[in-house]
Order: sequence, then C-alpha cells, then structure tokens
Amino acid sequence: MGYNINGMNYEADDQGYLLEPVFDDEAVRVIAAAESIELTDAHWEVVNYLRDEYREHGHTPNFRAMLKGMAEIRPEVDSKYLYDLFPIGPAKQGPKVAGLPQPLGKGGY
Repeated sequence: MGYNINGMNYEADDQGYLLEPVFDDEAVRVIAAAESIELTDAHWEVVNYLRDEYREHGHTPNFRAMLKGMAEIRPEVDSKYLYDLFPIGPAKQGPKVAGLPQPLGKGGY
C-alpha cells in the first residue's frame, strides 16, 4: 500500500500510515481523501499541532496529551470536537492524515 503525492510514491503500512513522515501539505490532502475526510481549517490546526509535536518529540501524543495540547491552542477543544474531526480516533487517524508514521503503542507517548 502507498500514496502517490505530487508524482512521487510513498510507502505505507497495511493500515495506511506512511512509513516515513511527509510534511508536504499535498500529503494531507491525499490521505484525507483516502480517509473520506473533507478538510477544514480545524483539521489543519490539528494536523499542524501533530506535525509540530512529531518534529519536537519524534512521535505524536496520545489522546490525553493531544486533548490538553490542543486546548492550549483553542480553549473550546474537547473530546467531541476532536472526534468530530477524526471519527476513527483523533490520536490514531489524526497522525495518519497529517502524513506521519503510525503512533507508538496506544497512540503515542
């Protein structure tokens, strides 16, 4: 499995996560389309947060840390808000759409 992003093929695992991070915004668009997610500004906020966390820590946060971190950016963020954006699970589907590898363990650190 993999994705064609800007004419380049990127490998993904059997669940659709990229094996290596791709920080090109087109990757987000391609993977979101594959996940049947219509991107909004709210999705991009989460994507950018997850990418920043990945760059800083080398992996993405688990759901609890993600909820806390996003609430610092946008105070109205709660679990429902994040699940409305990423219904399969914000800490799992969010990193996939962000073009990041599969989270560690049960959704990160």
